[in-house]
This record gives sequence, structure tokens and C-alpha cells, in this order.
Amino acid sequence: MKRTLFLMLLSGLLAGCTRMSVSHTRDFAPAAFYVDSVSGNDRWSGLTPDQAWKSLNKLNRTIFQPGDRVLLRSGSSWTGQLELKGSGTADLPIVLDRYGEGALPVIHGEGKKEYTVLLENVEYWEVNQLEITNKGEKREGGRRGLIVRAADIGDRRHIHLKKLVIHDVNGSLVKKEKGGSAILIQNRGRGMPSRFIDLLIEDCHFYRCERNGINFRGNSRRTSWHPNLGVVIRRNLLEQIPGDGIVPTCCDGALVEYNVMRDCPDTLPFGDAAAGIWPWSSDNTVIQFNEVSGHNAKWDGQGFDADFNCIGTIIQYNYSHDNAGGFLLICNKGATYGSDGNIGTRDTIVRYNVSVNDGLREYETSQAGWFTPVFHITGPVENTRIYNNLVILPEKRMPEIDSTMVIFGNWGGPWPKDTLIANNIFITENSAGFISGKDEGTRYANNCYYGNFDQLPDDEAPLFEDPRLVDAAARGAGFEILKAFMLKDGSPCIGSGLPLEGAVKDSFGQVLLQSGRVSIGIDQAGNP
Repeated sequence: MKRTLFLMLLSGLLAGCTRMSVSHTRDFAPAAFYVDSVSGNDRWSGLTPDQAWKSLNKLNRTIFQPGDRVLLRSGSSWTGQLELKGSGTADLPIVLDRYGEGALPVIHGEGKKEYTVLLENVEYWEVNQLEITNKGEKREGGRRGLIVRAADIGDRRHIHLKKLVIHDVNGSLVKKEKGGSAILIQNRGRGMPSRFIDLLIEDCHFYRCERNGINFRGNSRRTSWHPNLGVVIRRNLLEQIPGDGIVPTCCDGALVEYNVMRDCPDTLPFGDAAAGIWPWSSDNTVIQFNEVSGHNAKWDGQGFDADFNCIGTIIQYNYSHDNAGGFLLICNKGATYGSDGNIGTRDTIVRYNVSVNDGLREYETSQAGWFTPVFHITGPVENTRIYNNLVILPEKRMPEIDSTMVIFGNWGGPWPKDTLIANNIFITENSAGFISGKDEGTRYANNCYYGNFDQLPDDEAPLFEDPRLVDAAARGAGFEILKAFMLKDGSPCIGSGLPLEGAVKDSFGQVLLQSGRVSIGIDQAGNP
């Protein structure tokens, strides 16, 4: 009560002054602040809907305190930038949300700054149900919808972003020009190491953002590695985004699950690489239950990737389809391997995923060098395990261009070592092959090859029979379609796999039996 009366008196007698000029004491109880772009007035207290503030400027000049709630009226619209200040606590986070009925409150950045919404060096914030755009007259490198930044400040905790809609952000389409994205998570500075702990991005919708969806920037050097912890990116929808969808960088234990990325326009310049969901210089990343389709980048263009300087990535239970560049890239840059910034990519696990119609990029003869394998494994990557996946390649529109299931390459340095490819089902209606180079210790075991293959690997126990799926011709979006790829009774794949330690459930949540026998493919239900 004391704090409320004081704020009302201050607002009424000293128009234009804000809580920035008020010393925070323990006497101040958390307050709710209402903002209405149509009927509000910055001279009012802001403490009730009929005394709502009006402008973003009022919010930007206010330092919020633990437990405060910033409530934007539904249907409100602003032009400019929102720069949130103050920090909450573990018990009293600061919450930004909406009130009232109607459309989400929206802020149009109009490309005037690199962001529309900024959270810099703050913590314990929850930002919910806000629409954001940042479209300038022309594309500009580094333009974002929302930036979360920590600079020379140490650990920043509990930043939760939920049910945001971010669209029409016209950043550069060129990665080397800093690109652009819906959300940027950034650690920077040369003083105190900084990172985020307990970072959540959940139930958001991103569309028409150029170049990317969610990406991170931070220090990737292992000699001074200070990774983000507790990062969760879940149930987001990304549409009409031409570049990288979700790229956790400098994280340990990030969880990326139940996201959908689709309908990616072919607008990136030739040679500008992008893929759907992938970690960069991150350890123990789990990527699961995601669906990526329609990625059309001219370079790479895979649904998923385990990339540079990453240890222990797990890619499981995902659905990849109709991606021009393939299902999966596993890579590392040989030219920097062994430096303080690159200790290699190793211990990647890829299991119980489905790939349909991936790797079918079709170019004229002059561009035929842009191969599009389903699996591309290149550079200094070690101890990769690829097992119990299903790959289906339908008939191509240009059958004169061969398909490639798996290819090993050398990205400027050592070749891949110790790769296991086992218990997978490979189905093709085209001429398809497996291409090796100077990779070392590669092992194929107990895979099923059904269709027209012009080059097969040296498999320890190959199966060349029809796997007898419920409906191998089934096509469509959504995980419900995967039931068509279960094994029929009597399938030769049942019980024909190589026993492996690892996943305890198959693609349908069925617990793997402990009998020691394993089926080939994504379905273990019929295993004796």
C-alpha cells in the first residue's frame, strides 16, 4: 500500500518522472503496470486499466522491480522499440503479458534499430503473448525482432519467452553480413564471461523472418568456453524462413523438441549455406520430435545437422521430408581442427528418425556438382552412430541425376573416423548409392536395402528383402503419418537388427524389449 500511494502521488505531481528515479526498498511490493496505446496517458499512474500508460517511451524509462507485471492491452499497437530494464528474482520474476480481449498487442520496429524488443543484462523476465515486426525499407544485416543480450555481466538467469509472434523481419540474406533473425540470443564482451542459465523459448510462431529463426552468438573457443545452460526450445512453428531455423550455439545440454519448420523459400544466394535445426560449438544437445520440411537452401539445405565443435549431439525421433539438401549433415571444419576453437565433432547419435523425399535437389548439368546426399558426413568427425532410421527416396522428376544415400567427405582436413551405420531401412525407387573416401573405421551392419542401388557398402549382415511397411507410399506432414511406416507382421526386419546400447524406446514410444533381439527400422513392436 505504501508503495502504491507513493507511485500514484509521484505520477500525478511530477509528470514525466518514472521509477528510475525512485530508490528500490523492501517496502515496495510488486505492482502491475497497464499500458494502452489508444486510451492511455503517460501522466497517469499506470496502476489500473483506467489509469493506463500510453507509450513505449514510458516503459523504456522505467526500471521494473522483482514481481512486477507489465500488461499491454490486447489490440494495442505501437511503433518503435521496447527496451526492458530491471531484473526480477527467482521467487519474483518480472512478467510482461497482455490484458483484455482481442488481438495480440503489437510493436512495429520499422527497421529503425537492430531490434524491436531488447532484454540486455537483465534476468528473471517472462515475456509472453506479444507480436513483433521489424521491417525496414530495405534489408539490413543484423536486423532482429527480439534480442536477448548479456555483456560483461556474468550469469543471467530465467529468461522465458512464450507465445510470441514474430514476423516480417527483413535482415540480410547473407550470413557473412550478420544475416537477420526473429530472435538472437547473444553473449558478448571481453571482460567478465557472460551466459544464460534457464533460457526458454516456447510456443512461439515465427514467419517471414530473414534470414533465420532462432540463433545464438557467443564465444566458441574451448580455452575460454563458458556455455549457456538449461536452454529449452520447444513447440515453436517456423514458416517462410529461408535460412537456419534453430541454431543453439555455445550451449551445454540444450533441448530442442517438438518444433516445426516448413515452407522455406528459395531466396538465399548461391553458396550461402543453411539448414533446419543444428547445434554449433555445443555439447550434449538433444534434438527430438521435430519436423523439418521444404528447406530449399542452395548450399546444404538439410533438415538437421550436427556441426562444428560439437560433442555428444543426439538427433532422435525426428521427421524430415522434402528437404532439397538431404536429411542430415554431420561436419567439422578441418582447416581449424586442433585449434583452441575447434576440438572436433564427436560422439554424435542419430536414431529413430524418418526421412522421406530428402536430398532431391535437381539442377541443370552445369550445376550437377551440387550433390545432395541424404546423409553427408565430412571433415574431422569421430564416433558417429547412425542406427534404426528409415529413409525413403521416391522416384525423381529428373532420374538422370543419381541419388546418394550416404557420402563421406573431407572438409579441409582429417576424414571421418569410426562411423557406425546399423539397423537402418533404405528404400529407393531411383538409382542410389553409398560413397566412401578416406574415412577410417566405417562400419555398416544389419541394414535393409530395398530398391535400385548401383553402389552398396560392405555390410556385415545386409538384408535385401521388402521390409513390409504398413504403407511405404504414405506421404504427408505431421507425425501421425509415421504410423504408416510400422512393420507388418512377418516383416523380415523383425528381430534382424544388431543389438546396441542406447535408446530405450522406438519412434512410437514403445519400450525396447530386453531379449537381446532388435528389429531393423523405427518400429520395435513386433520384436520377439
